[in-house]
Amino acid sequence: MSNTVNVIGTGMVTAVGLSAAATAAALRAGVDGFAETLFPGPGDDWLIGAAVPLPRAWIGAKRLAHLAAGAIVDALDDHRHRVADLQIILCLAEETHPGTPVRDPQTFGQMVLRYAGLAATTKLHVVRHGRPSGIVALERVRRMFQRGEAEHALIVGVDSLLTASSIAHYQQNQRLLCKGVANGFIPGEAAAAILCEAGPPRHFALGGLGLTREQAYLYNPEDIPLRGEAMAQAYRDAMSAAGYTDFGHMDFRVTDLTGEAYFFKQSALAMQRTMRMHREVTPIWSPTDCIGNVGAAIVPLMVGWALIAFERGYQPGAVVLIEATGDTGACGAAVLQSARRERQAA
Repeated sequence: MSNTVNVIGTGMVTAVGLSAAATAAALRAGVDGFAETLFPGPGDDWLIGAAVPLPRAWIGAKRLAHLAAGAIVDALDDHRHRVADLQIILCLAEETHPGTPVRDPQTFGQMVLRYAGLAATTKLHVVRHGRPSGIVALERVRRMFQRGEAEHALIVGVDSLLTASSIAHYQQNQRLLCKGVANGFIPGEAAAAILCEAGPPRHFALGGLGLTREQAYLYNPEDIPLRGEAMAQAYRDAMSAAGYTDFGHMDFRVTDLTGEAYFFKQSALAMQRTMRMHREVTPIWSPTDCIGNVGAAIVPLMVGWALIAFERGYQPGAVVLIEATGDTGACGAAVLQSARRERQAA
């Protein structure tokens, strides 16, 4: 691609760190942010969650806006000169997501801009597809850059599953990890941002991406058996656009696996369907092991962690595959690679 998406900066606010540097260090060390919440669980236990330790007890949309603003400020810390033509893609939970505090995305977006110290006239786009929102946002940024509409874009994901309505919904469906429920996830909250720049691959660049929809999604009413075909196709589309023909060319994966068996099975099936060449086991990084299920914040966080790993030199290889899945079947995959390291090896 002559005008691709280069990821040049990242910011994070999570249960294990209030900056990208702190979060990435905690994720690398396997430090988790799990603690008892004020939500009652089975018996006399309290539910375990991964809340962000903010200085004030903000709630609702205001809390999420402060999380998002913190991630934006962190991502732009060394890149303030690039905000003149900046466009923001805001990734949020699905409109049908139970308990989401964001009712009016545009009003929420203006609150985020105000808290982040950005002009109210900053162009703002909203993507509401839950966990795969960041993959959709990357596609929007790619098209935006190809059309010459901007030179810089900031993808910001923010979400919280630690609301009363969300907890009640997932408890009712027995999806929260607690006593008596082993096949569940730990709810969390977070915000993450990645700063993207147009131009030929020269830093940590997007190679390709794939977006599909799985008919056999989690608890689908027709009880269609999962075969992993949709995620496998997302893999193929992303790898093909990046110039790869086999999953064996991927050096490692960063996934949004939340702890539920369905998503582990889908990821394993997708790998089996796209890998033909023999190689050693491909490492899997899963930030949810430390910060829980953080919804729409996960893709910018995964990309940001991979970026830091490339810059710090502890990544398992030059090519990474990012994957994310929504509860209603949306599947996304993206291949990113270090252009700098490719030049050094040449």
